[in-house]
Amino acid sequence: MCRKPLRTATALTALLGSIALAAPASAWPFAAKPAASTPPAAAPASKATTPADDGPKKASPQERAAAERMDPLARSVFWAHEANQDLTDAQAWVSLAASLRALGRYQEAGESVDKVLVLYPANLDALLEKARDHIGAGKGFYALDPLRKAEAAAPRDWRVYSLMAVAREQNRQPDEAHAAYEQALVLSPDNPGVLSNLGLWYASHGQRAEAETYLRRAAAQPTATAQERQNLALVLGMEGRLAEAERLMREDLPPDVADANLAYLREASKTGGHGLLPPGPMAQAR
Repeated sequence: MCRKPLRTATALTALLGSIALAAPASAWPFAAKPAASTPPAAAPASKATTPADDGPKKASPQERAAAERMDPLARSVFWAHEANQDLTDAQAWVSLAASLRALGRYQEAGESVDKVLVLYPANLDALLEKARDHIGAGKGFYALDPLRKAEAAAPRDWRVYSLMAVAREQNRQPDEAHAAYEQALVLSPDNPGVLSNLGLWYASHGQRAEAETYLRRAAAQPTATAQERQNLALVLGMEGRLAEAERLMREDLPPDVADANLAYLREASKTGGHGLLPPGPMAQAR
């Protein structure tokens, strides 16, 4: 398929450059941001032991699963405690890193996952989380090395290529990013996250018909989330189709956030900025 060359973004680039909905990377300038509170840093536990002590008391699998449904701050506290109980617990350190990333604390997240990679250099979850930490910080170039190692370890894992695509976008390699998205779809054909990110890639390059096709496919998947629907709403709104965009927004967003996003889109259309999104920064690190 012939793709149009990269276009220069309008003044909207400044408004859309750090897009984020309700997750670490989202499409809207008015979405709620993660709490900035800082939990205690993970540090080796100093609990005294006795001959009767049976060792570290780690949470059960059920408790760990429940923790993943907490907000990012609560998750970070939970996983810091788990990591303290067993400094070799790869799951705890990776999950701690993910929760810190959700709080926007990318350096601390990277330091947490490094504790796993020192012990287990080929741990796939740790390599992927390391890449997400770099991407979250907007440093896609540094995500490429862990992703190459992840590809060597798991060449059939769609997550590797999905993250590679976002990293390539941030590294200003649009053709390589597109190829990585296509490879991710070969491995996971109806994946709503990959479909949505690829749709945003087309939108950022002015290919409107292709963008809408992929975004609608993404939003129609049974496992689609609010993020996929709101990405479609964003592109429809930027096309000036505000009525349909509003219907999608009000399905997932509280009235004040939907109103703010609609006002943003109306203002964008007045300045002539609709129809072309800036390249790169919208895609989520899946």
